[in-house]
Amino acid sequence: MKKSKTVTVAGLLLASLLGGVAHADDMLGSYVARISDRDHQASDGYALDSAAQMVRQDRANWHKFHRRDSDDQGDAWFRTNEQRADLQRMLERPGAMSASTKRAIVNGEPLVQVDVYENSVRVSILEN
Repeated sequence: MKKSKTVTVAGLLLASLLGGVAHADDMLGSYVARISDRDHQASDGYALDSAAQMVRQDRANWHKFHRRDSDDQGDAWFRTNEQRADLQRMLERPGAMSASTKRAIVNGEPLVQVDVYENSVRVSILEN
């Protein structure tokens, strides 16, 4: 009987910890953006070489430079340069973008959806 109670308590503790982890990265919302040719270049004109840089530049073009593609939507999370730097760091983490998503962004002008969570982002291709 004692062992059963210990296992139950351990299970409840584990469930509460796992539940806490799941809630630690709640979804804040999403936006859609066309990662166009203008997003493949930094503000001062040099070519960007990573998908994370290009998605970040898309948000700089939206918020700072008002160079918006017709498919672009606004967001409430990446208004400042510091917030966009955070975006790039999150985009560079494993799991933020698949290899095929990265290739599509670097080699083309896809329409993407960016899902924004408290501590991470995830990018998926809507249209290649």
